[in-house]
Amino acid sequence: MMGDATNLLTREQIAACAAGDMEDGWLVNLGIGMPTMITRYIPPDRDVMFHSENGLIGMGPPPTPEQFDQDLISAGKEPVTIVVGGAYVHHADSFAIARGGRLDCACLGAFQVTEAGDLCNWRLPTQKSGSVGGAMDIAVGSKRVFAMMTHTTREGEPKIVRERTYPVTALGVVTRIYTDMAVISVTDSGLVLERVAPGLTPEEVQAVTGAPLDMRNVGTISIAA
Repeated sequence: MMGDATNLLTREQIAACAAGDMEDGWLVNLGIGMPTMITRYIPPDRDVMFHSENGLIGMGPPPTPEQFDQDLISAGKEPVTIVVGGAYVHHADSFAIARGGRLDCACLGAFQVTEAGDLCNWRLPTQKSGSVGGAMDIAVGSKRVFAMMTHTTREGEPKIVRERTYPVTALGVVTRIYTDMAVISVTDSGLVLERVAPGLTPEEVQAVTGAPLDMRNVGTISIAA
């Protein structure tokens, strides 16, 4: 049985959790949706540069009304800011960064992740058409991939599974998974449960995970007041 819904992390808390694991000096691609929230939670003493596939290096947090610029948007068409030292680049140059192995990390939303790190994030099985977009290039080209998602579907089915059942984006690329229940690392020997949301037990997380978890050294996710 899953713990009480009040113990689940909010989207903001998931983003803050991922932001806390960003390392100084990284260049990080942020996918559309939840990952774009990470810009709000980077510790002030951490120098992290954010990349948006539409050609922005140095993407900052959402603008105040005074900062709003209709020409300054993320890949998800949301208004953003640009940090000091940031730059606009041609779309081809943006993807040269992704394909050339220059991204230290990519944070991408996900529909499903397998225990081998396969990423499925571009189309649900019930959809007859769709486009993988730039996610495939970014996932394959990045040195590490952080997948962000809810732990289960609305029907309560696991999104972390042994074998994929969704259309694949990239094979074996995910290195860490951030959900509303836990932080899980993908390793050569399997999935490692690193941290659980406050109020949840490792056993509760395992019960709604479709692949075995190594639960030998589990911590608790720190939530800021």
